[in-house]
Order: sequence, then C-alpha cells, then structure tokens
Amino acid sequence: MSTTGTGGGLRARIRTKDGWAVPHAVLTVTDMTGQQVLRETASEEGGVRTDALAPGTYTVIVTAIGYGPAASTAIVTASGAADLGSLTLARVGGVDLPPPGPWTIDPAHSTVRAVAQHLGLTSVHGRFTEFGGRIEIDENPLSSGVEAVIEAASIDTGNRTRDGHLCSPDFLDVDVHPKITYRSTGITPAAGEARWTVHGELALHGVARSVDLDLSYLGTGPDPWGGVRAAFRATTELRREDFAMNYNQVVQAGIAAIGTTLRVELDIQAVQGEQLPPAS
Repeated sequence: MSTTGTGGGLRARIRTKDGWAVPHAVLTVTDMTGQQVLRETASEEGGVRTDALAPGTYTVIVTAIGYGPAASTAIVTASGAADLGSLTLARVGGVDLPPPGPWTIDPAHSTVRAVAQHLGLTSVHGRFTEFGGRIEIDENPLSSGVEAVIEAASIDTGNRTRDGHLCSPDFLDVDVHPKITYRSTGITPAAGEARWTVHGELALHGVARSVDLDLSYLGTGPDPWGGVRAAFRATTELRREDFAMNYNQVVQAGIAAIGTTLRVELDIQAVQGEQLPPAS
C-alpha cells in the first residue's frame, strides 16, 4: 500500500484499529537488499515524516510496544517522496485499548453492586450510589492504574431498614469509616481476549486487604456530549470476616441469615480526560 506525494521523504500516520494515534511507534525502512536506510519515531499525533530517499522500492516496518508489527511497501518517485497514508497497528492479542492518559469514572453511567446470599436460598442485591475515581491508561497497558472512592453510606438495597442496619457498626459503620477506597498496585494478563487481573488494595471498614479484580475491557467510543468513553466490567469476591464484619444471625438448622461471602460486580464507564463533561 503506497501512494506518491509531493515533497521529500516518506509520510505516514500510525493508528490503532479504532483510529487512535500511536505516538511511540517506530518506522524502519529497508532497501531491496534488506539494508536499513532510516529509522524514525512517530510524533505525539502518530505522524511520521522522513528525509528524502533515493527513488526506488522500499520495505517499511512499523513497530510499537504492545502491538504486532505492520509492513508496507513504499515506491519512492524521482521527487524522493512517498505517502503511505494511515498504517494500522493491532494490539497483541487483538485488543485495542483506550488511548493513554487520564480517564474519569462517570458515576451516572456506572454501577457498583454487591450480592450476598440470604437464608441460604436467595440473594440480596445492593448497590452504592455515590462513588468516583480515575483510571490512568499507560502506553504500556500493564503499567496502567486505577483509584476509586465509594461513599459507604450510599448503600441501597431497596429496603431502608436493611440499609440502616448495613450502615451501623454491625457492618459498614459509616460514621467511623465513611469511605471505601481501592487503589491498584499492578496488572497482569488473564486468559481470554481483552481480560486482565487488576491487583490492588481495598480499604473497607477500617481494614486494608489485597483484592484482585477480574477485569474485562468492553470497548471505546464517542458519546453525545463530544467526549470519548471506555467501558469496563470487573468482578471479585470478598469475605466479610476479612474486613472485620462478623455480625450474623443464625436461624434454624444452623443456616446463617446472611452469607459470609459477597460478590462484587462493577460496570464502569470512564470519560477521557481529567473531569466529566458538564452535562452527561
């Protein structure tokens, strides 16, 4: 793929499949004997422009950390120029992640849920209605991170009496521990496409524990307010006793009224940038 152009040198735009610039990409050019004739790093906008080349046919290889290499043929005319247009790099494993930089969690379009077993028969579902956080996407995805804060008193199970009990010292003790926080400490790839394990520290009810999240990336796209959004889903399981929440009521046959394990489910939308748009 190549087209001729005016002006000297090779010109190219390095992009992901979603059209995002790859600023850390490297373009290497070899002649027909396999000898390297130049090497150029893309700009912050993913653009590459080289010095003029002697007329002829060249092989162009584009590489970037976290992406598979892409090859193209450049036919340089007497002007010493060729325009390669957009060269697309695919993530290793076939996943194009959001562009690097800060992303702000949007509580209005995200959900933080917790599910507990009740009487050994059914499940009680609750959610937190007040929370926020920030995701930092790094050029090396495994160096990305997340920080989040949940207002403990915002628990909502659809029953005011039950919510009041959950806010009491028997459980969340929100007057003493008003915030639930999570800070990631590392990321490792998991089995399956677009899946990772996020390692981090959860501070809940005055106790900090290492907690891993099973994370799936759902994609990136524009929103109606002129922004760009990325979507994630994450799950984990917590044992109440690990966070000093040991209250329980035993009913007949030794069955506990409330299960000892909580299943946490997160559906997260994050907006590109340091803050949310005024109307979202």
